[in-house]
Amino acid sequence: MTATKIMLDEGEMPRRWYNLMADLPAPPPPVLHPGTLEPVGPQDLAPLFPMALIEQEVTQERYVDIPDDVLDVYRLWRPSPLFRAHRLEKALGTPARIYYKYEGVSPAGSHKPNTAVPQAYYNAAAGIRRLTTETGAGQWGTALAFAGAQFGLDVEIWQVRASYDQKPYRKMMIETFGGTIHPSPSDRTEAGRRVLAADPGSPGSLGIAISEAVEVAAARPDTNYALGSVLNHVLLHQTIIGEEALLQLAKVGATPDVIVGCTGGGSNFAGLAFPFLREKLAGRMAPVVRAVEPAACPSLTKGVYAYDFGDTAGMTPLMKMHTLGHDFIPDPIHAGGLRYHGMAPLISHVYDLGLIEAVSKTQRECFEAGVRFARAEGIIPAPEPTHALAACIEEALRCKETGEEKVILTALCGHGHLDLPAYGRYLAGDMVDKELSDDAVAAAVAQLPKVPA
Repeated sequence: MTATKIMLDEGEMPRRWYNLMADLPAPPPPVLHPGTLEPVGPQDLAPLFPMALIEQEVTQERYVDIPDDVLDVYRLWRPSPLFRAHRLEKALGTPARIYYKYEGVSPAGSHKPNTAVPQAYYNAAAGIRRLTTETGAGQWGTALAFAGAQFGLDVEIWQVRASYDQKPYRKMMIETFGGTIHPSPSDRTEAGRRVLAADPGSPGSLGIAISEAVEVAAARPDTNYALGSVLNHVLLHQTIIGEEALLQLAKVGATPDVIVGCTGGGSNFAGLAFPFLREKLAGRMAPVVRAVEPAACPSLTKGVYAYDFGDTAGMTPLMKMHTLGHDFIPDPIHAGGLRYHGMAPLISHVYDLGLIEAVSKTQRECFEAGVRFARAEGIIPAPEPTHALAACIEEALRCKETGEEKVILTALCGHGHLDLPAYGRYLAGDMVDKELSDDAVAAAVAQLPKVPA
């Protein structure tokens, strides 16, 4: 039997992030100022981000060096292990080989510190003393609280109300790392008060939480905003996942035929897939790359590719992305980290170019896959990566029918230790599937900003 756990030592850890924009056949559409509809410049982003991150947001360089101080923190958990899922393969009776890159070994229990740490580092280096942010399931908020502690920054977090109520231990974890957390919508911001006035029982959304965090950051010169997904520099930082996976697969002589990742805003998917897309564009491999999203929030599979705000209140620039409309509030599914109305512009562009494909999954199918995986591999996955696991199992069972010995790769982007109430609901038969109808999509995108073609 080949190895179960494929490791790199610290000396083999990649020292550069990879920028997919350098290798795309066509550049993505520009980000627009909502007032002028002209492309945004550094001065438009400076109130929220340090210049180093703004430069990374727009760079065309293929690689960006990882600072030594960031590498020092990364070494607390990186390089992360790549596992061969022998026991899952046996349970499925499939000839496919399934590999998963496990990011749950980080201090936050997910992939999110891969970008939280550099964002905290660059802000601290620029003299910023405080960061605000949003969080859905709480993994990003936890990661930024941890990263803030590493570089002496105060961190204030708005968590989507539905997840805040479902996951009380996230609040405790964030506060242990030194962060401050509020449910969103809150009465602390004008954006939050407007939502509460219209719907006092609002479950919240990532778009609303972003509006609250941006509003507070914009009001103080010592405060910046940090985003856990969607933007180019965030996706850039996550590519250390795929760069490590390439090195690990090379150790066992494996080349993926299918790469699968869950997608909400897109950072975990991009982190795994983008380095492999580089290899695919160069003709060195030819994997199918599949994004998997929740049926309750299907921005790629049912949304429209159009300019939209990244937040509910319309405070951000306009980004061309696959979107359900910035006013859209998803049902409070358990995969809170995937409840975002839009998809990262760079992933949306890659999807539009036909370089990746997308499918959606209902939450009961996903939790069924999560339980199946846990019983075979011994790791309880977070609700978000169960979407990818459902698609992996589906692919592996197809291989069982055809006899194909495909190599399937996914990123298990976090553990589900703080999501056990959701598993309890599934196991008790109390979980309900939420699927977005075509009529609901049409209503959701009806209020998109008007941007000339």
